[in-house]
Amino acid sequence: MENREFIEIEEHYGAHNYHPLDVVISRGEGVWVYDTDGKRYLDCLSSYSALNQGHVHPKILAALQEQAQKLTLTSRAFRNDQLPMFYKELSELTGYEMALPMNSGAEAVETAIKLARKWAYRVKGVPRHHAEIITCANNFHGRTVSIISFSTEPLYKDDFGPFTPGFVTVPYGDADAIAKAITPHTAAVMLEPIQGEAGVIMPPEGYLREVRQLCSASNVLFVADEIQTGLGRTGKMFACEHESVRPDMVIIGKALSGGFYPVSAVVADRELMGLFQPGEHGSTFGGNPLGMAVARAAMRVLVEEKLAANSAKMGEYFMEQLVEIPSPHVKEVRGKGLLIGVELRPEAGGARRFCVALAEKHILAKETHENVIRFAPPLIINQDTIDWAIPRIREVLNLK
Repeated sequence: MENREFIEIEEHYGAHNYHPLDVVISRGEGVWVYDTDGKRYLDCLSSYSALNQGHVHPKILAALQEQAQKLTLTSRAFRNDQLPMFYKELSELTGYEMALPMNSGAEAVETAIKLARKWAYRVKGVPRHHAEIITCANNFHGRTVSIISFSTEPLYKDDFGPFTPGFVTVPYGDADAIAKAITPHTAAVMLEPIQGEAGVIMPPEGYLREVRQLCSASNVLFVADEIQTGLGRTGKMFACEHESVRPDMVIIGKALSGGFYPVSAVVADRELMGLFQPGEHGSTFGGNPLGMAVARAAMRVLVEEKLAANSAKMGEYFMEQLVEIPSPHVKEVRGKGLLIGVELRPEAGGARRFCVALAEKHILAKETHENVIRFAPPLIINQDTIDWAIPRIREVLNLK
């Protein structure tokens, strides 16, 4: 079938909860994807940073195939031989003593919320069911009912109330606002080190350090959502490392499985993660042997191929080239590593038309928050590929 036919079937039978570009991808390899007509495109979205290792990485594929032939699911009613090694290797990668694996990023965020609340009641002494979690405006942590309850994006929440209580919202990047919001009932501060969905919003230098100090001084947990920014995307294994900050909990997902399988996790030290008791939280598929084998291979690839270092080097080069593009439409280029946002001026007419034009030039990127184009290719990208892309991006950013 042709691209058009696939699109018509999807629009007829599928819920319209996404607005994708009209490219029908049928195959991927490394940084490249191919549509059903055989046209090749450079993937500059990486499935929102789930494909840090690139499409169909052979080592992760081999792990998937090998495990799929042996055992795929046991539930957590029984043990399996992949989960213990996943725990050990994730601890070695992150420096945290314990982990709780789930599937989607949103599930991991819910896990962190539950753990922060239990800590507040059992350790801090907050009156039961009165715990508060401070979050930041323009956050994106997922789309469950509890998570949208602390979103400030009307599209995510207007028709989906009533909402879950227990959240306080402050401006992002404003440590003083967090300090003023902390009360004896505050369990945690939860934020993204860089706000990806909000348009690659960078906090002021030193912000994460200030938040860490505030939380430590006030007996409040610092929870970092590194689902998009973690696992090498920003040029460090975790974005908080840029300010030498160690949160109490880190939420990870997406690239934890290299794009092969939904795997997420919350990591923390034993004193905190050990609060969970049997039956309080879980998932039939969370920690399944197939997902764990895939995640173990995905972590090995990140380390062995030094993808965080390549992200730092190629990200710096990519940003330098983007900054040098003369365009009347560009307001700012910002980011860290290979998480880059190009903010357009309001009069440019929105980022969508530029993303459509980029696709016509065989580069796949996506608009975020109307006026920002996000460039986030797989971390395996090299300078030659960036050099191939820059003239095409330059041409698109000078559209009339």
